[in-house]
Amino acid sequence: MSLAPPAPRFPSPPTPPTSHSSRLPSPRSALPPGPDAPATREVPHFEPVRVRGSGRRLRRLLRHRRRAVAAGLAVTAAALVAAGPREAADGARGHPAQGPARPHPVAERVSAPVRIADAATVRLLRPGDRVDVIAAEGNGPGGDAQVVARGVRVTEVPEPLDTAGESGALVVLSVPRPTAARLAGASATARLAVTLC
Repeated sequence: MSLAPPAPRFPSPPTPPTSHSSRLPSPRSALPPGPDAPATREVPHFEPVRVRGSGRRLRRLLRHRRRAVAAGLAVTAAALVAAGPREAADGARGHPAQGPARPHPVAERVSAPVRIADAATVRLLRPGDRVDVIAAEGNGPGGDAQVVARGVRVTEVPEPLDTAGESGALVVLSVPRPTAARLAGASATARLAVTLC
């Protein structure tokens, strides 16, 4: 019995790498369904699914949001009113003025030298002090006294002279021009005194 020699073994050719896309069947190469496949059916129409209470929650959320916005606007309006300019006391509240407001004329101030009867009182004064000037008519206690200038500012206290002790002392005041005229008239007929404000 003779044995056939074994067939020579040849190496098998390498298989080319296949990608993932080549393993999937393409739509063109898909086969039609077989006789065992079920028949296709149309998907029935369903009513939309409604969650109970969702509309009420949405309305409640919108209502709370409106209240929050209204409260914020009210707070902002109150802050603007509080920070706004104050209206004039003589103007009607809530109504604009009929015309542009006219600035009050500022009285022109002058330096008025005034001789005070009591020289010792003048020595107590310093520049920047506020004083009232009083005119006293007559030397007796029953004489009339009136305030000629109120709250005027002392600008200068000159050094007293040796011979001026009996005739009082001089002080320079910053006063409006009409007040300076009243002081000059009062010093001619009355003795002037000052009081610190």
